[in-house]
Amino acid sequence: MTGPRVGLLCLGPMEPLRRPLSPCSSRPSSPRSPPCETSVSVGIEAVLDQLKIKAMKMGFEFNIMVVGQSGLGKSTMVNTLFKSKVWKSSLPGLATPTPQTLQLHSVTHVIEEKGVKLKLTVTDTPGFGDQINNDKCWDPILGYINEQYERYLQEEILITRQRHIPDTRVHCCVYFVPPTGHCLRPLDIEFLQRLCRTVNVVPVIARADSLTIEEREAFRSRKCFDEDINDRILNSKIRERIPFAVVGADREHLVNGRCVLGRKTKWGIVEVENMAHCEFPLLRDLLIRSHLQDLKDITHNVHYENYRVVRLNESHLLPRGPGWVNLAPASTQQLTTPAPLKVRRRVQEDPKDEF
Repeated sequence: MTGPRVGLLCLGPMEPLRRPLSPCSSRPSSPRSPPCETSVSVGIEAVLDQLKIKAMKMGFEFNIMVVGQSGLGKSTMVNTLFKSKVWKSSLPGLATPTPQTLQLHSVTHVIEEKGVKLKLTVTDTPGFGDQINNDKCWDPILGYINEQYERYLQEEILITRQRHIPDTRVHCCVYFVPPTGHCLRPLDIEFLQRLCRTVNVVPVIARADSLTIEEREAFRSRKCFDEDINDRILNSKIRERIPFAVVGADREHLVNGRCVLGRKTKWGIVEVENMAHCEFPLLRDLLIRSHLQDLKDITHNVHYENYRVVRLNESHLLPRGPGWVNLAPASTQQLTTPAPLKVRRRVQEDPKDEF
């Protein structure tokens, strides 16, 4: 019994299959020759595009607090920073009653620029430093900052928590120093020393157009605290100008055929964005263009982490059980107590153990 016949088409003598030579195969292989590297892209750089799309969709949050005596132009400065009516300024010549006690007011706006949305929350502190007795006038401010840390902590330790925890923590506190022409007042020094342990503080000299250049320099602190050489180079221009001598304005004037933001006086116009007139551009760069994310990272990794460690250590005094991680509400004394001077730092592991 014979099987089915299969017809074969013969094209000629059979030759071994030849494959096109690759650049790697043309080079003789030897133990000493380096491995061949392909030029085909894997696509790792596309991760940046993914992060950008996600960030554009979620938007950004930034919480800023302004502290200073009444009449220093805090509201005008905030409006100038973000070029919008974030806070309503009082009309000139209209007397506003001075609060008997320190009050805190917050307002939230969503600002959009070129498709990027920023949820901005500004907290004002009317009544600060306006009383005859300003003893412990920083306690309500310190209590408010720690209260936001407490809210975030209570949400973070929940077993079933939100995917995105609302962030009301203060990322930066801009402190307005009155233009006295002399050194810092004891109130200014005490406030800065207490709050710099709990929040990022940026001091500015308000209404700096009323000071001479020599009086501005008297406020300067030229010490450099940056340990990393790259950070020192990046921040040297900003460090030597702190506290910034700034001028706020929400009106435009015509100067040499162009409209500029500035304050009109009898002797001329003080241009807000002119470095020869004031240092507002440096303040804007610090808060928005170059260090906004750094301020948020330091708030989370340093200030909030310090508060979190202290509160979790206190939880060991509570009765342990299935829900022992639930913290008791923080007392008023805990909220108004400054953080310890020692900053808790994470121990950096060997880079080889990262993956």
